[in-house]
Amino acid sequence: MEYAIQVAQPGGPEVLQYTEIELPAPQPGEVLVRQHAIGLNFLDVYYRSGLYPHPLPLVPGVEGAGVIEAVGDGVTELKVGQRVAYASRQLGAYASARLIAQTELVPLPDDISFETAAAIMLQGLTAQYLLRQTYVVKPGDTILFHAVAGGLGLFACQWAKALGATVIGTVGSNEKAAVARAHGCDHPIVYTRDNVVEKVREITNGEGVPVVYDSVGKDTYEISLDSLRPQGLFVSCGNASGPIPLLDSRELMKRGSLFFTRPGVFSYTARRENYLQMARDVFEIVQSGKVQPQINQRYALADVAQAHGDLEGRKTTGKTILLPR
Repeated sequence: MEYAIQVAQPGGPEVLQYTEIELPAPQPGEVLVRQHAIGLNFLDVYYRSGLYPHPLPLVPGVEGAGVIEAVGDGVTELKVGQRVAYASRQLGAYASARLIAQTELVPLPDDISFETAAAIMLQGLTAQYLLRQTYVVKPGDTILFHAVAGGLGLFACQWAKALGATVIGTVGSNEKAAVARAHGCDHPIVYTRDNVVEKVREITNGEGVPVVYDSVGKDTYEISLDSLRPQGLFVSCGNASGPIPLLDSRELMKRGSLFFTRPGVFSYTARRENYLQMARDVFEIVQSGKVQPQINQRYALADVAQAHGDLEGRKTTGKTILLPR
């Protein structure tokens, strides 16, 4: 018997129910993956809460790693016994085993563990498109990254440093500032104590930064806009504090003809060749040692409600993973 976390109605962490399930044989183009580790992301909270509508009941989760146990007809790229990982548009990662389309999976190198893979797929792919596609970070750039002590923040901070950038990051406490600094953040700013915009202007000699990466949303979007230099880019890449208000385009003009974008990882991975190349980039930067994933919390799959509560309560740093057994 297999187990999965099901959500029958939107709500708080209490709606996450640990349930026995039965899986049918893989359909054409599908594979059955025995999961060894599952990534926890704020995206899962959005689906659980109903911020991102989805047919119910649903099994949350978009990220995991494991071994293929069975394949359906027409599966040609993958085989039984192969190690794989994914960050997928198909929900369903919160399970001991799952069915998933072969096109959603990437081969996992032997020298990357299942836990590491579950920790880096979504955030690694996100960091890749943010730093290498949405805005191409160059040596000498000074960038602002909100929530830099979180899983995405720590991953992206290390990668940006490897690219030759100076990183300014916002954090909620002195403890998180120390974590960020230890992972390459040049200027951690404690937003609960310091004026972020003033600090950014001071660090950049009044100029502002060319790009802001904002995964917080409602609480930080004005800070983001005010921290940019003329013609700077505001990258809204999350809503941890809630969605940003409707943006008046005249505010972009008044602040110096700013640019705004709200990208999503699955737009960048929609073409399989791009998905595979992005995954290779993520694996290579980890294999090089220039980015060291920080798995700071591990929970049993059955304890996922506690994991969600801790994530939303900002009690976590780095990456959180769920273990099926």
